[in-house]
Amino acid sequence: MNRDIIADSTLVKNYINGNEIAIEMLIKRHQQKLYSFIYSKVQDRDSTEDIFQDTFIKVIRTLKRGNYNEEGKFLPWVMRIAHNLIIDFFRKNNRMPIFNNNSDDFDIFSIISDGNLNVENKIIKEQILNDVKSLIKELPDEQREVLEMRIYNDMSFNEISENTGVSINTALGRMRYALINLRKIVEKNNIILIN
Repeated sequence: MNRDIIADSTLVKNYINGNEIAIEMLIKRHQQKLYSFIYSKVQDRDSTEDIFQDTFIKVIRTLKRGNYNEEGKFLPWVMRIAHNLIIDFFRKNNRMPIFNNNSDDFDIFSIISDGNLNVENKIIKEQILNDVKSLIKELPDEQREVLEMRIYNDMSFNEISENTGVSINTALGRMRYALINLRKIVEKNNIILIN
């Protein structure tokens, strides 16, 4: 039987039922796409190798524990695991892109910024940007106002402070809470902000 014909879901079931070759087939099938995705974010071969391996270690452990659900497709699930490990990598190395050096919150918008986009990725990026805009509407008004001024109007915190009539520290605090709340909304709704 040609290995490319076997569906991912079948290979997952086969692996869960004890067929070790099935996981090798899944890894080989998706390694190029996953490796390229990781490398595009971390820009370092050694780190990419580590994250790639950690991703499949986590995949294997999750499958062996029986915690994989068939609702989503296999590749987007693996990509989400890799995405989370990339965020962990940046946090550990204090390289997480942030708005402000005093904050430890990651910038959702940095994940979706990428210079070399093909047509498919441009469409995906536009959809993600639309999703993010709709998520921002769920934030409390004061937090949404600061975040929109900072992101969409490219205003400094000094300018935000003057426009809103609050101190710079208050503006920074609102931005910080906006990012924390935005992350909670993303996690609660299992939204994948990758392209």
